[in-house]
Amino acid sequence: MSYQNLLFQVRDRMAVVTINRPDKLNALNNAVVEDLGRAAEEIATRDDVGGAIITGAGPKAFIAGADIGDLSKQTPFEGKARALRGQAVLRRFETCGKPVIAAVNGFALGGGCELAMACHLRIASQNAKFGQPEARLGIAPGYGGTQRLPRLVGKGRALEMILTGRMIDAEEAYRIGLVNKVVPAEKLMEEAEAMLKTILAMGPRAVALAIEAVDHGMDLTLDEGLLMEANHFGLLASTEDMKEGMAAFLEKREANFKGK
Repeated sequence: MSYQNLLFQVRDRMAVVTINRPDKLNALNNAVVEDLGRAAEEIATRDDVGGAIITGAGPKAFIAGADIGDLSKQTPFEGKARALRGQAVLRRFETCGKPVIAAVNGFALGGGCELAMACHLRIASQNAKFGQPEARLGIAPGYGGTQRLPRLVGKGRALEMILTGRMIDAEEAYRIGLVNKVVPAEKLMEEAEAMLKTILAMGPRAVALAIEAVDHGMDLTLDEGLLMEANHFGLLASTEDMKEGMAAFLEKREANFKGK
């Protein structure tokens, strides 16, 4: 599949998706969002892809926000449609059944921060910056920022970032739980690939159901979430991967999972 604004590479079951508009700080426009939607679907459906890393081209930005030229012309109905399209694309990464890691190499603002939050894990370079500055433009986040940010960092911190438009650096993002790890810029992709390789060594069905349980469990009562977890736990007992994982442990060897 070919892309206009992305680089999509696969090696060792890892898809690396690079937003490739460095002259525009990788800003999201309609074409980029369309490419991201196709990339999410490719990650979800390709048998040779076990997980993905999303990053930005160039040293300055992961995604520095939306293309303001597009936003400035939208009508109310166009604005709602744009938000729904973007939300659907980000949600597809979140529910693709495979681990997706954001390797945040610079500015992750507005839609860039929202895309990073839709990934399952986030690794930031030391020079990364995060923010939801939409209120400075007279708008509010539209790609899930008002929903994912409080789930990650808590209501108070989320409201502070959204209402003030303040950017935070990578260390503060780590301190409040927005990112999982901060690494030197030159080590970013190496660390992201190492983390993804660790996950890909696990049972694929176990990983997929764990992601699903955490994702859906956030909206359930504790009792409902526990029942879903028990159902998943029982379902995995029927898989060949569980038998292989248990046998490998007892035989003191590495498991050879097949995703079955």
